Amino acid sequence: MKDLVLIKNNFSRRFSRLGRFISIDIWRKKSLKSAKSARNKKAKNMKKSTTQEIRERFDNDVERFSNLETGQVATIDATISLELITESCKRIVPNAKNVLDIGCGAGNYTLMMLSKVPNLNSTLVDLSLPMLERAFERVSKETNGKVEILQGDIREVSLPENHFDIILAGAVLHHLRDDEDWETTFEKLFKLLKPGGCLMISDLITQDTELLNEYTWQRYGDYLKGIGGAEYQQKVFDYIEKEDTPRSMNYQLDLMKKVGFSKVEILHKNMCFGAFGGIK
Repeated sequence: MKDLVLIKNNFSRRFSRLGRFISIDIWRKKSLKSAKSARNKKAKNMKKSTTQEIRERFDNDVERFSNLETGQVATIDATISLELITESCKRIVPNAKNVLDIGCGAGNYTLMMLSKVPNLNSTLVDLSLPMLERAFERVSKETNGKVEILQGDIREVSLPENHFDIILAGAVLHHLRDDEDWETTFEKLFKLLKPGGCLMISDLITQDTELLNEYTWQRYGDYLKGIGGAEYQQKVFDYIEKEDTPRSMNYQLDLMKKVGFSKVEILHKNMCFGAFGGIK
């Protein structure tokens, strides 16, 4: 009888723990759904810059994106990330022929990619025509491959599917808005890649835990103040607030898996900047 009571008590405790686990899982799913809803509502309600306004700002900012040695000084570890994602692309697709650079700016990412894999056919996409003209001039000098420029939004420009060995996305995806926007863009990028091709991203990111998010942005503020003073810090924060809606690295890696990438990789992370990618 004692053994029967013991078995019954053990079963009751296990069932109780199972019930708690189920409750926690249900709570977690509800929390994620609630967070997604709040995120989308916030993205829709915020008065962010239009595509036209973003294009106009970059039209007048070409020089800041034209230094391959320093990269963008407002980006933490810009040159490290540039090296990591291009070297990774070389190792993943050593015989690459076609590269797509979205939000190419003045062409730094493609130039570094060409130093790893020469004579690539390069397709450069950007909102800003002055940026594209500078990128075309710089890239054309470094490759015997075809160089094509397309002015427009990556969400809208027409590009061939299953065509690119490498897609580079440097400091561009943070302009996407709600979850639907992010998912449809990642689906499109996946379709543009050849099997075995890779998408590599270097970008502004958030943290999933709000307290840590606040801390990393505080640290980033200190970094900006250190290189340009309080006025520069405020200038950068103002245009981030006005233009950008970054997501966490975890969010983007999960999204890559969802749309079909066979592997995802984290290359580097420092506070609110990261380098990462996926292989089709």
